[in-house]
Amino acid sequence: MATATARHLLVEDEEFCIELKNRIENGEKFEDIAKEFSKCPSGQDGGNLGSFSEGQMVPEFDTVVFNEALNVVHGPVKTQFGYHLLETTSRQD
Repeated sequence: MATATARHLLVEDEEFCIELKNRIENGEKFEDIAKEFSKCPSGQDGGNLGSFSEGQMVPEFDTVVFNEALNVVHGPVKTQFGYHLLETTSRQD
C-alpha cells in the first residue's frame, strides 16, 4: 500500500488560503505560516502530518498527496474542515 509524508495548513476562508499560498510562493516558510495561521493542531509542528497510508486521511487529501507533484504547495483544497494547503514531501508506492 502506498504511503506518504506531507504537511498542511487549515484555514476557514478560501481567499485567505490563496493569500497564504502566495506568501509561501514568494519565499515565506511553509512551517512559519502554518504555525501562525493554521487552525489544525499540526500547525504547531509546522503543519507536519507525518507518514500515513492511502485511505487514512479524507479523500480530498489522498487525491492530492498520492497523485500530485512532490514538494509543491497545492491548494486551496476544500474539505469538510475548511481550506487546506498541502505539500507532499515524500511518497512510496
